[in-house]
Amino acid sequence: MTYAVTHIDSPIGPLQAVASAQGLVAIGWPNAAAPIAHPASLEAHADQPVLAALAEQLEAYFAGHPITFDLPLDCGGTPFQHAVWAALRAIPYAQTRSYSQIAAAIDRPRAARAVGAAAGKNPLPVITPCHRVLGARGELTGFAGGLAAKQYLLGLEHGQPTLDLAAGA
Repeated sequence: MTYAVTHIDSPIGPLQAVASAQGLVAIGWPNAAAPIAHPASLEAHADQPVLAALAEQLEAYFAGHPITFDLPLDCGGTPFQHAVWAALRAIPYAQTRSYSQIAAAIDRPRAARAVGAAAGKNPLPVITPCHRVLGARGELTGFAGGLAAKQYLLGLEHGQPTLDLAAGA
């Protein structure tokens, strides 16, 4: 199977997106400490339908429009991870939840740490908005793009985007 890849410029840094014919596989930061894993066969195709739709939707999102991403998804993961990622996608724009709240939402109230681990393996940041999950006391916690990017995304959704590179972008 061949996968298409493209790079998308964004306010939180360049993003790399991978898609199959069935849907979006992964989004990540190419220069991150843990870049996205690539399928064996990649071809650069910015005009691949899923990647073209992603670019359009990200452009609207980063322009401050409260959109719900509507893309076919084709990412791996366990059934538990898929339940967590679905709960993350259910968090409304400009709202946040705690890991405990997500655990309760998937009927696993004692699984807050496992929810955190699943959020950490989210292959589709921004689309599956793990940036909307905060620690138990409302603090910013880990994010693949760095805490500055997480803070930017939360600010963007509240109409006040700021990027503080000193916060660890």
